[in-house]
Amino acid sequence: MIKKSVFILVVEILVLFSCLHNAVGGEKAIIRMSTTTSTENSGLLDALLPEFTKDTGIQVKVFAKGTGAAIRDGMDGNVDIIFVHDRAREDKFIEEGYGAYRLAVMHNDFVVVGPKNDPAGIKGANVAEAFKRIANSNALFISRGDDSGTHSKEKEIWGIAGITLAKKNIDADYGGKTPDIGYEYPAVLAERYVSIGQGMGKALTFAEEKQAYTLADRGTYLEYKYGRAQGLDLEILCEGDDNLGNPYGIIPVNPEKYPDIRFEDADRLAKWLVSEKGQKLIADYKIHGRQAFFPDAKK
Repeated sequence: MIKKSVFILVVEILVLFSCLHNAVGGEKAIIRMSTTTSTENSGLLDALLPEFTKDTGIQVKVFAKGTGAAIRDGMDGNVDIIFVHDRAREDKFIEEGYGAYRLAVMHNDFVVVGPKNDPAGIKGANVAEAFKRIANSNALFISRGDDSGTHSKEKEIWGIAGITLAKKNIDADYGGKTPDIGYEYPAVLAERYVSIGQGMGKALTFAEEKQAYTLADRGTYLEYKYGRAQGLDLEILCEGDDNLGNPYGIIPVNPEKYPDIRFEDADRLAKWLVSEKGQKLIADYKIHGRQAFFPDAKK
C-alpha cells in the first residue's frame, strides 16, 4: 500500500509538472503578427506558418489588416512582429525606434484590373497613362481607402499621373466633437471614385459587382480569380510597369521600446522567413500554376 501510494504521488507530481511546463511553454510559443490582408487573402500564410510552427513549435496569431493599421499595431506594442509592404513607412517605423530591424522577404507586383470591355481603354498602357485615361473617362474606380500599402501605392500613382488629389471630409459626431475624418481622392473623378475602407478582397469583389477598375496586388487577384469556384469577372489590363513594384518586409518590434514583447520568438520567425526553407516555400507557392510571390532574401 505504501509503495502504491508513493507511486501514485510521484505520478501526480510528474503530471502536475508536465501541465505547468506546457502552460508556460504554450504561452511563450505564441507570437502576434500584424500583416497586410494580401498575405492572408492570397493563401500564402497558410503555406508558410504551419511549416514554421512545425519547425519551431511557435504558433503565430495573425491580425490581417491594411499596412497602415498593421504598422500602428507595432507602434502601440500590440504585436510582436509586422509583415507589411510600404517601404517608406517601414523605414520610418525603424528610424523612430519601433522596429528592431527589417528583412526583405519577397516581392510581387500591383496590377490594374477592370472589366473585359475596358471602357477607359487602358489595356497595354503604362500605369500613369492608364490612370489618366480612367480619370478622363466615364469609368468607375474603386479604392481600398484603408491606409494600406495598396492604398498608398494608388495615391502615389495618381501623383505620377499628374492627377490632383483633394480631401473629402466625412461628417461624424463624437460626443459633440467633430473630428477631422476624411480621405484623399482624385478630384476629377468626383462621384466616379468610390473609397470603401476595406481590404483587398472586398475591393475586388465590389469592383466586380460595379464592373469598375481597381488597383490590386497580384497575389490576391490570382487567388480571387483562380482560387475560388466562382472566379472573378475582372481582367488584368495594366501590369509590368516599374512603378508597380511591391516589396514585402518583416520587422520584429523593438524590445527596447516594448520589453514585454516576445522578441526572441519574433526574431526566429523573421529569420526563418529568409532562410533557405522559407524562401523556397515562397518561391514554390503557386495559385493554379501561377507564381504569386518571389523571394528576396540576399544570400
